[in-house]
Amino acid sequence: MIKVYGIKNCDTVKKALKWLADNQIAHQLHDYRVDGLDTVWLEQAEQAFGWEALVNKRSTTWRNLDQAVKENFARTTALKVLTEQPTLIKRPIILQDGKALIGFNEAEYKAAFGK
Repeated sequence: MIKVYGIKNCDTVKKALKWLADNQIAHQLHDYRVDGLDTVWLEQAEQAFGWEALVNKRSTTWRNLDQAVKENFARTTALKVLTEQPTLIKRPIILQDGKALIGFNEAEYKAAFGK
C-alpha cells in the first residue's frame, strides 16, 4: 500500500488520491495535521528532494511567516520550521518502494506506477 503524505483538504492531494483510486492503486493518506509528522521521514524527504523543494512558498503559511524567518531560511532552519508548521510542506509526497514524488503531475505518476 502506498502512503501519501499531505493534508486531506488540499486540492492537489485530492487530485493525487483520485488518480490513485481511479488506477486501482492501494493507498493511504498520512495527514500531517491528524497523524503528525515524523522528523526521520522529513529528513528522508529532504534527502530525496532537497529542502528547497519541500517548502511551499505559494502557501498561506509561507505568506504568514515572520519576514525574518523567511529571510534567514536555510536547511537547518527549514527542517525545524517544517516540523513546527507542516502545512508549509509541498504536497502530496510519496516516498516509498523506490518512488519519490512531490506534488501531483499525472505524467510522473503514470511513469512511477506503470500506468
